[in-house]
Amino acid sequence: MSLPRSRRPALPAALLAAALLVPLATACSSSNGSDGSGSSGGGAQRLRVVMAFPPAQAMSPYGDDAVTLSRLAVIEGLTALDANGAPKPALATSWKRESDRTWTFTLREARFQDGTQLDAAAVARSLRAAEKASPKPRVLSDTRLTVATPDTRTVRITTAAPDPLLPQRLANPSLTILSGAAYTGGKVDPAGHATGPFTLTKVNGAVSATLGRNDGYWGGKAKAPGVDVKFVADGTARANALRTGAADVAEYVPLSQAPLLGDGLVHEFPSARTNGLSLNTRRGVFADPAMRAAAREAIDSAALVKGVYEGRADTAKGLLGPGVPWAAADRTAPTHRAKAASKEQVAKTGEIVLATYTNRPELPEVATVVQQQLTARGFTVKQVVRDYAQLEADALGGKFDAFIQARNTLLDTADPVSYLASDFTCDGSFNISQLCDKRVDAAVDKAGALADTAARHRAEMAAEAGVLGTDALVPLLHERFVQGYDESRVHGVSLDPMERTLITADTRVG
Repeated sequence: MSLPRSRRPALPAALLAAALLVPLATACSSSNGSDGSGSSGGGAQRLRVVMAFPPAQAMSPYGDDAVTLSRLAVIEGLTALDANGAPKPALATSWKRESDRTWTFTLREARFQDGTQLDAAAVARSLRAAEKASPKPRVLSDTRLTVATPDTRTVRITTAAPDPLLPQRLANPSLTILSGAAYTGGKVDPAGHATGPFTLTKVNGAVSATLGRNDGYWGGKAKAPGVDVKFVADGTARANALRTGAADVAEYVPLSQAPLLGDGLVHEFPSARTNGLSLNTRRGVFADPAMRAAAREAIDSAALVKGVYEGRADTAKGLLGPGVPWAAADRTAPTHRAKAASKEQVAKTGEIVLATYTNRPELPEVATVVQQQLTARGFTVKQVVRDYAQLEADALGGKFDAFIQARNTLLDTADPVSYLASDFTCDGSFNISQLCDKRVDAAVDKAGALADTAARHRAEMAAEAGVLGTDALVPLLHERFVQGYDESRVHGVSLDPMERTLITADTRVG
């Protein structure tokens, strides 16, 4: 069966792309510091970037907007991550573990984009604000931080329980460090108050954003004078903007567009992202473990990989896929799985609501195939497909029976223990499946307490087996990333499996 490339009820892709080109060109010619060709007075060109996800929380650092700010090189934390997911210096030059729960961090000499000095008080203010945020950032869902300032250049951080991953945790975009002026009126505004190589100067709702170069950046001035960003949920429109030269970088090019763009414009690389079907364990049809098991048995991962992703993905192996290379060796079989309900039993249930979002163009098509697979098992399925910003609150509130999402399993700490805690524990802040299982909580707690890397990995895979045993999430496939840019003229784009970086101080045109 031939399936539509997009189920979004909107203008045809060609018209969307045409509408996109004019504002992109306008942004390039009218932004501060650029001339009519999109270059600065020194000849360097501003970057034109098309991103998939519009701001969902007014650029607050305490939700997914923090990742957008990180990918645009606006914000920084005490640490960053290297290519292997290990912590490296950022705003902290060094750190030391004083005891099982206490660490000290030494700060570098740096200034915020508003000219104020980075000091221990600023760090403490930012970390305390993250602790008090509602909802709390996912990276803090399994721990609490207490911050002290022995002197102006030193920060002492104590965790509620031993946390061997604290340096990785502090690299999370939601734990960015901002100046005092960012915290006013009960809100947090990173515009002009961060430390990254680019300064957020303007946000036009969910449509666009403008970034200027931070000439006082501690790591040296960025090579591009600024960045003009468009937020475009339609993947075909993003690809067309790249194809026509209206964009220099296009985030998350649809796999269907990759063959049309060619190897010079698309760059495919492995990811730690698992595309999964979250089932509501608290209410509705899937509160019954037997019904969740029936849904799991209905899913054909290979059909999704071949039919939707055209072979540019990997069949589901578990929560953690090939982007987490050590996972396969330590994987164990799921535990305590329920017996699946029969087709006749399934047919007696009411309608279920299956939701997903348009920002990743393959997901609506995935939802259509999953709907067909569930229907063949006897379920009656209604689809809800909208922009992610319009779905997130309802998904977290458990208003859908089933939800398809693409989740980066290493996004929070570069180690899956944070993902397991936030998505599958009773107090998890991103628990779309509404799962609350004492065995799973205990397994995740055990993994999080282990300092030895090999032992922690084995414990994490035991926790994975426990989650899979509940059928709270049915893995559908493991994604690969495709970012778009012309490698003959655009340089320094970061191809990051953990999705924290895209534009860097080195990204430039020419």
